[in-house]
Amino acid sequence: MYLIVGLGNPGKEYENTRHNMGFKVLNKLSEEYNIPITKSKFNGKYGTGIIENEKVILLEPQTYMNLSGEAIKPMLDFYKVAPSKLLVIYDDIDVEPGKIKIRMKGGPGTHNGMKSVVHEVGTEEFPRIRVGIGQPIIKLAMIDYVIGYVPEEELKILDQGTEKAKQAVVEVLKHGVNYAMNKFN
Repeated sequence: MYLIVGLGNPGKEYENTRHNMGFKVLNKLSEEYNIPITKSKFNGKYGTGIIENEKVILLEPQTYMNLSGEAIKPMLDFYKVAPSKLLVIYDDIDVEPGKIKIRMKGGPGTHNGMKSVVHEVGTEEFPRIRVGIGQPIIKLAMIDYVIGYVPEEELKILDQGTEKAKQAVVEVLKHGVNYAMNKFN
């Protein structure tokens, strides 16, 4: 069983922001594989189902980004999922919009949501898919950039990244992380 987590912020006001790429990917998976994300547990919304013959839990933490790990750790423990079967999907300013990067493990970088995940889970040894959002022109405006308004034409480019990330999740489940890395990185 895999715990597939999309990081984001709950609520309509954050729905179309750069920081919600993880939620967007999970919504695509939910729709394509008919896995409603409607149950609640441990400060998260989740759904269970099958993708490519693999049992999965799709989880959207409802803790807001910076406390994401607080929803993930109890789910791992409750369902007895090993960190190697945790797949976290999140936005990344160091990846170009419309692109993705897959890693087997690694540090959280500057991403506060991933800092929380690594802290709560207690390891950096879990795969992740980073969905590119690019960098703001003015570095001081980072918060406004990740949770602020996104122009319609940029939303289309970001959607290409979330579509690739959805496909990458499927490849991870079918063929493993290394195969997906070779295909998408």
